[in-house]
Amino acid sequence: MDDSETDFNLKVVMVNFKQCLNEKEEILMDHYLSGWWGLVKFLNSLGAIFAFISKDVVAKLQIMERLRSSPHGEHYASLQSMVAYEVGHQLVDLQRRSRHPDSGCRTVLRLHRALRWLQLFLEGLRTSPENAHTSTLCTDSYNASLAAYHPWVVRRAVTVAFYALPTRKVFLEAMKVGPPEQAIAMLDEALPFLERVYDIVQKLYAEHALLDLP
Repeated sequence: MDDSETDFNLKVVMVNFKQCLNEKEEILMDHYLSGWWGLVKFLNSLGAIFAFISKDVVAKLQIMERLRSSPHGEHYASLQSMVAYEVGHQLVDLQRRSRHPDSGCRTVLRLHRALRWLQLFLEGLRTSPENAHTSTLCTDSYNASLAAYHPWVVRRAVTVAFYALPTRKVFLEAMKVGPPEQAIAMLDEALPFLERVYDIVQKLYAEHALLDLP
């Protein structure tokens, strides 16, 4: 459910991404989506600068929720079952978007790429000194992830917009877990879960040649 208008809390996001991995390291869709809704709250709390990413993520989350609640929803209980179902039933456009423009595999791939950007940016916030420029952190993270999938005009507009980002302290306070020191401690605990989820999806998609879906 879209609860992106309520306050962001990093601890809640961490719990969802932790719970989305079961004992077999399958990624449970409901917790994955809930974790993402929490990250949307973080993006929204930072203002219009991140609207270009937040709006697209919300659209992708809504697609996945529709698939999850459809008559075939049991096949979308985990990312692994989704891939097996859609690939096995040829429900994925592998060469160009045609019969299945909003397949679960394509939609999660876009979320996967955005998660990489957020993971890198949050890691930069965690490890950077107090006087670090968030515009540089965000630009470096963007260039190492999402930039490769955006046209030049979008890349240029985004990197210019990053110069208006708030300070590192404002970002850490936006995580709603206390003073900056507590936010850093929480990131220490949360980021390994984000990284593990990213790595599992990356491996799963690589095994099925899904990393370059149109």
